Amino acid sequence: MKYKIKNLCKIVCGGTPSTSNPEYWGKDVIWLTPKDLSVNRSKYIDNSLNKLSVKGLNNSSAKIVPRGTVLLSSRAPIGYLAIANKKLCTNQGFKSLICNDKLINNEYLYYLLYTKVAELQSISTGSTFLELSTNTLKEYEINIHSMNEQQHIVNILGSIDDKIENNEKI
Repeated sequence: MKYKIKNLCKIVCGGTPSTSNPEYWGKDVIWLTPKDLSVNRSKYIDNSLNKLSVKGLNNSSAKIVPRGTVLLSSRAPIGYLAIANKKLCTNQGFKSLICNDKLINNEYLYYLLYTKVAELQSISTGSTFLELSTNTLKEYEINIHSMNEQQHIVNILGSIDDKIENNEKI
């Protein structure tokens, strides 16, 4: 069936507190930037190069997203993907997709979006650098399988990912 992303997921945008206030930085809140995803070698992510304090979180537009959220970099560059393995927040270079688990499996969405990166880049706009807007992503349509078929696809692709990760560790 064909669905718009807005009917499958809640989209959460990130933010950055003032970098000139040291009280906002270096504490316990995982805060991702696209750079974190560029060095991540797993479909899951649970740590970041920089962290916020609770005060920094509260004084920015960053929002905590739950474990299992699909993280999509939406600028500089568009198309880095990961799944949050812990509660965390992101900067404004992300669209975080909290899946309606009655309609779409988060790992299935991760794999599906992975195949759509070039298309997402092609529908992005901007003069200095391309950005995938929230409204464009909300209206983006994807064909999805039934929940049983989604799980089957996730099982197959997940086992391949596991083998790749084990090989890289070796």
